[in-house]
Amino acid sequence: MSLAEFFAMGGYGLYVWGSYGLTAVLLAAEIVAVRVRLSNARLAARADERAL
Repeated sequence: MSLAEFFAMGGYGLYVWGSYGLTAVLLAAEIVAVRVRLSNARLAARADERAL
């Protein structure tokens, strides 16, 4: 089996590698979204703390 055959996966390579790529992009987006929400929550907590 050559490397080209491996990546082609019997004609289904586009679907397989596309699925892997989409999954990686969505996981990265989820990580970024969680970090943004955490940062916003920390900022809100600091603002509430200062208001006291």
